[in-house]
Amino acid sequence: MGALEAFAALLAGDDARVDLARGCLMLAGDAYPGVDVERYLGDLERLALRLRRRLSQTADAEDKVIALNRFLFDDLGYRGNTEDYYDPRNSYLNEVMERRTGIPITLSILYMEIGRRIGLPLEGVSFPGHFMVRLRLRAEMLVLDPFAGGAAQSPEELRERLERVVPAGATGGLPVSELPLEQFLEPASHRQILARVLRNLKGIYLETDRPERLLEVLNRLVIVAPEASTELRDRGFVYERLECWRPALQDLSTYVAREPEASDAAAVRAKVVQLRELCARLN
Repeated sequence: MGALEAFAALLAGDDARVDLARGCLMLAGDAYPGVDVERYLGDLERLALRLRRRLSQTADAEDKVIALNRFLFDDLGYRGNTEDYYDPRNSYLNEVMERRTGIPITLSILYMEIGRRIGLPLEGVSFPGHFMVRLRLRAEMLVLDPFAGGAAQSPEELRERLERVVPAGATGGLPVSELPLEQFLEPASHRQILARVLRNLKGIYLETDRPERLLEVLNRLVIVAPEASTELRDRGFVYERLECWRPALQDLSTYVAREPEASDAAAVRAKVVQLRELCARLN
């Protein structure tokens, strides 16, 4: 089974059964051919075992959070990479584990995976501009920021974050201070988390003009988010740039069939005509 087929098989079925850590390590195989997925999964298990040995039998959820923060960020030295935030290595879980540095989403994935192994039902939160995790307690929802050492975020801090990233006019005239926080704290599915990791990499490889790497990312994105027509369109244009005319024609034709009223549909249709002519000359 090829790498993409194995990735698709991992994502088949119920989202709750998707192994998030394995998925992240599998997508790292594009940039790191031969990455030892089982070894890194074993490292996660060993880290969790070390942490479990430190916990008392009576440790509650709050105790476990404190212990997890101390273990990851104080003892092991994991930290947010503020010096080189857009280094693609920050988005690959194997590199995050080796270098002990990452961005909000990859540190959150590591945090959730170790937390789950010690009995903390942590969930990812696709908060605007900054991925975090949440933990439902008896009387409240605890929101934690692994990029900041697992610090708990107060409602006031969360609103301040929103005010920094929500564009003016995007709230229909309602002040950001009056928006219900709950709508921004919904749990992200495993597929949504993988898609966000991949879209981070997509942005990096677009910015650094690396079309071969970009194609690898888009190949996985169309598996994770098959309903996202724009990813199919973007892959078509990357195929065109790499002079893979037939795959480009297939992706762009599918895009306009799916999105006939899209704002760029006319331009894409014109490109489809050009690609058909090119492919006809190849026959």
